[in-house]
Amino acid sequence: MSVGHSRCVEIRELHWFLALAESENVTSAAEKMNISQPTLSRALARLERGLGVRLFDRRQNRLRLNRYGEVLRAHAVRAVTEIAAAERRIASLADPEGGVVALGFLHSLGVWLVPRLLREYRATSPATTFELRGRAADTVLDDLRDHRIDVALTGPRPADGDLEWTPLFEERLVLLVPAGHRLAARRSVPVTELATEDLVSFPSAFGIRQTTERLCTRAGVTPRVVFEATELSTVQALVGEGMGVAIVPERSRAADTREGTTAVSLADDGAYRSIGLLCRAGGATAPAARRFAAHVAGTDYAQRA
Repeated sequence: MSVGHSRCVEIRELHWFLALAESENVTSAAEKMNISQPTLSRALARLERGLGVRLFDRRQNRLRLNRYGEVLRAHAVRAVTEIAAAERRIASLADPEGGVVALGFLHSLGVWLVPRLLREYRATSPATTFELRGRAADTVLDDLRDHRIDVALTGPRPADGDLEWTPLFEERLVLLVPAGHRLAARRSVPVTELATEDLVSFPSAFGIRQTTERLCTRAGVTPRVVFEATELSTVQALVGEGMGVAIVPERSRAADTREGTTAVSLADDGAYRSIGLLCRAGGATAPAARRFAAHVAGTDYAQRA
């Protein structure tokens, strides 16, 4: 027996099929779905004809799922569940009063900026919920382009014409050294001091790593990276154990201080990272995301943080 692929199955047919599989009776299933018995019978015939197999064994007035029907039921349950979830999700996104915002952000901003923004925003929009996704800078961009997030807090500014950038502030970078390190008592140091130091840093997909490499290139220094970590807390802990030094964001470091480390200012021009709000060209599409983006764009964390 060949299996046909000539037509798409409609979601309502799956609902009818599941009702019939549960009741095993056309009359009962038709009443449950509020349709006529002939309509249900014709729908079942179309479904079986389209699939090229019978889904039920007929026994007097009862219908029993056969092995083909059992397969379809398993997939149909998942399909109608997913469609229902999608409908709820879309309704939530389109909700003018509440809604869901998928917010992407750099890991290091999750320890201070993101909590502040959410506290302030939810004071006036308590019905809005958030899906929070801390990522590396490159991953944040990919998530935004692929519509996995609505808006992003990131840096540095990407050279992507399909994304809209709203600058928020510039965050100074500092050199984190172990307590008692030869540079710990200095008020500021140039990046050239890294020439003889082991460096603890972040993977190359992270914006802070990219900024660190630009600073080193400008200073004529080849960084000697001995450890890479994705979490600021891990970087700070490694420095605290004397495993190297690190260039880290000043505010993010201050929000997650660790014993055994000292932050020293960097004397070089350009020792900062630009942080901004990023949306797809044309702005966020969901009402909740548009409202949140407008709120963030109206803040001034350069002066308040």
